[in-house]
Amino acid sequence: MRAFPLKNAKSLLITVAIVFLINIISNFVFHRFDLTQDHRYTLSPTTLKILKEVKNPLSIKVYLQGELPAEFKRLQMESKQLLEEFQAYNSNIIIEFVDPLENKDESMDNIKELYRKGLTPINITVDDKGKQSQSMVFPWAIAVYNNKEVNIPLLKNIMGASTTQKVIGSVQHLEYSISDGINKISKDKQKKVAIIKGNGELQERHIAKFLMQVRESYFIGPFTLDSVAKNPEGTLKSLQNYDLAVIAKPTEAFTDEEKMVLDQFIIHGGKTLWLIDQVNAEMDSLYNPSGATLAFPKDLNLNDMFFKYGVRINPDLVKDEQGSPIKLASGEQGSGTQYQDFNWKFAPQVYPISKHPIVKNLGGIKFDFANAMDTLKNGIKKTVLLQSSSYSKKIGTPVEINLNMVSEQTAPTDYLNKGNIPLAVLLEGSFHSMFENRVLPFGDKSFVTNGKESKMIVIADGDIIKNQLDKAGQPIELGYDQRSGNLYDNKDFMMNCVNYLLDDTGLINIRSKDLDLPLLDKEKVYENYTFTQFLTIGLPILILLLFGFGFTFLRKRKYSK
Repeated sequence: MRAFPLKNAKSLLITVAIVFLINIISNFVFHRFDLTQDHRYTLSPTTLKILKEVKNPLSIKVYLQGELPAEFKRLQMESKQLLEEFQAYNSNIIIEFVDPLENKDESMDNIKELYRKGLTPINITVDDKGKQSQSMVFPWAIAVYNNKEVNIPLLKNIMGASTTQKVIGSVQHLEYSISDGINKISKDKQKKVAIIKGNGELQERHIAKFLMQVRESYFIGPFTLDSVAKNPEGTLKSLQNYDLAVIAKPTEAFTDEEKMVLDQFIIHGGKTLWLIDQVNAEMDSLYNPSGATLAFPKDLNLNDMFFKYGVRINPDLVKDEQGSPIKLASGEQGSGTQYQDFNWKFAPQVYPISKHPIVKNLGGIKFDFANAMDTLKNGIKKTVLLQSSSYSKKIGTPVEINLNMVSEQTAPTDYLNKGNIPLAVLLEGSFHSMFENRVLPFGDKSFVTNGKESKMIVIADGDIIKNQLDKAGQPIELGYDQRSGNLYDNKDFMMNCVNYLLDDTGLINIRSKDLDLPLLDKEKVYENYTFTQFLTIGLPILILLLFGFGFTFLRKRKYSK
């Protein structure tokens, strides 16, 4: 009789000792287990590195709260669970979910304040068994750290996609969006971006939105090449203080001295972002009484430079059946004038097919009078980031461009084996100088023919970075087309290019994370509404009742004997 209590006491003591030991070990060893198939809540090493740098309280206020449609409920849940993972790795992170529309008396003031901060809501139509209603949602978060504040978008704009598709794409990017926001306010600026001037590049007001976005993460400043004529070595030395050079739609030819400065900047490890037009063609020049303009080649004296690096931009225009909409007047002039949407084939609307982090899951990107590119073999790694659709072709120049072209009739045979033309290419590797085995334009003691590993992106259109201006001459959002009212993903694409070229932390690689997000099919639910109700509500209750009756019956049968 005494053996059993003694044995039980030993087992109890061993169990208590093991639990006590596990608790002690857990205080020194931290690990979280992610049992999801796609490891959705496993934070990347880059995110963990960013979180480690947060030494003071960091507040994240999420406005995705309140009465939300089913899709946004899923986005809210995924955001909350991911933020809780962030919080588990760093207790300095404080999370708060706020419903800006909760208090009706204060809701208008809250909405105005959020508008002022740049947090624009989206109006969605909620369809509940045929009954439609309008709802306003703020899919945003604000992070505050050391008196610095940043807006974090939780919903990704994907033009032409359904709300469900947008939510899936947004969940794919949640970790990147939040980590990028935290990185912006917790890390001091280090990298420098030079905006090259002196060869007729785009004016600042036309790239204002791009500059404002870049300024959040990097030092940025204009850099003119005019001084090359007097002091080329000094100009090169000054340019080498920058990490990235952006050349946005130059219109004047580069001299050999200017090319050598840029060439040696690249050979010494500098990154470059080229936005080049090889054809003179502007949309504004079409809005005249004739509705026509002449598109002709533009000589920027850069062909030999690009050829050496491994690409060629041809003086051809890309005509794509997957064009962007354009509004044109139709009918009789005067009171009978009506405006109608037409497909403008010289403004390709490109949807990325590459899985590279720069373009993964981006929506439509709008080009204007894009040129055709070729890639050449030279040992440099080349990745085609963007290309035209399979129903596209090259149009040689000079050629007359006329608005009446919107009414042209085409057939698939017109584009046979002509489409998928590269429009943006990433080049990575150790570049060789274009002045290798050539007479140098000026003496340079630091001249080398090939050197450090570097990267560059060449885009065959300068307008992709250009923001439009409103009637008052103020810049509007990059990617927004006033003529059609569409918002394209130009800004995200341009920022991804800059981040990839300058990113030494691997933050951009978080975009390559793949998630499997199964969502409820509403149409199937509505088709089988009664059966779905029984399956989700009635069946669990029925199983519970059967278990209760069965348990009661067996209990009575056992103890009645």
